[in-house]
Amino acid sequence: MKGFAMLRIGEVGWIEKEKPVAGPYDAIVRPIALAPCTSDIHTVFEGAIGERHNRILGHEAVGEVVEVGSEVKDFKPGDRVVVPAITPDWRTLEVQMGYHQHSGGMLSGYKFTNSKDGVFAEYFHVNDADMNLAKLPDDIPPEKAVMICDMMTTGFHGAELANVQFGSSVAVIGIGPVGLMAIAGASLRGAGRIIAVGSRPVCVEVAKHYGATDIVNYKNGDIVDQVMHLTGNKGVDCVIVAGGGVETMDQAIRMVRPGGTVANINYFGYGDLLPIPRAEWGCGMAHKDIRGGLCPGGRLRMEMLIELVRYNRVDPGKLVTHIMYGLDKVEKAFMLMKDKPRDLIKPVVIVN
Repeated sequence: MKGFAMLRIGEVGWIEKEKPVAGPYDAIVRPIALAPCTSDIHTVFEGAIGERHNRILGHEAVGEVVEVGSEVKDFKPGDRVVVPAITPDWRTLEVQMGYHQHSGGMLSGYKFTNSKDGVFAEYFHVNDADMNLAKLPDDIPPEKAVMICDMMTTGFHGAELANVQFGSSVAVIGIGPVGLMAIAGASLRGAGRIIAVGSRPVCVEVAKHYGATDIVNYKNGDIVDQVMHLTGNKGVDCVIVAGGGVETMDQAIRMVRPGGTVANINYFGYGDLLPIPRAEWGCGMAHKDIRGGLCPGGRLRMEMLIELVRYNRVDPGKLVTHIMYGLDKVEKAFMLMKDKPRDLIKPVVIVN
């Protein structure tokens, strides 16, 4: 089979590999819809998780099951499925500890591209299929469903980590697709004021649709100063970091109030340290919580998010600005995520 791969840090290309083999609890899936992610860009061009040679990329897919292992009970060939970006090994102690994303070690629930080939191929492997796949309802189109796999679960996790409550004031730094889903998640959890920090008009429009009440543009001055001005110098209850470089953590801590929470769902692809401003963190005693987490995966998480989409609680399809057809278009979509033209939020490739 062919797949679109990271050849080494800084280089990508198409390669030929053997079709994967299913173990007794696993499934082999053929992609129906695929989406590249900014995380793929960090992985390839910043070497964020280290060197990977000839590793097939991609972790956002909707597909059709073509083969299942002997012990798989709930799925069969022909089933259309949503495949989460995070596919843990569910028989691990970390699952019992409540952190399935880290089953087998830190970030080990993130397998595609990290520890095995990803989904940008004619076929891909899914471990523990009964626990990691979710059936795709016929009334959700694949280009919308593929936004559930990572963008929706990650953005919503930002609102969960930030502990957004009814009436909370929230600032979301970075309104790419993940940040936009963080806005939608904060709104669903009952946030009051939602300040979206971003500049691209296409993203600003969708941010307002999802519930942003204010827009802060870095081109108009320091974003911390703008947020503090909007809040009467009190700061916000919650900050969700969904983009930016290492300096963003400094900005988030400066704009959150004492007793508030900074939730990070951003993938920092470079740098050895993240800065914490001493005075604004109350010399270490401001009760400003800093939390960061890999998005939840697995079947139940996907099924719950699917229900939100089916019953019109949120429409992740508004993230999709570019649709292409054919597996060979994965490379073009990938480079769009690298170059980020002004009219882009998220590209999707329909394979068949």
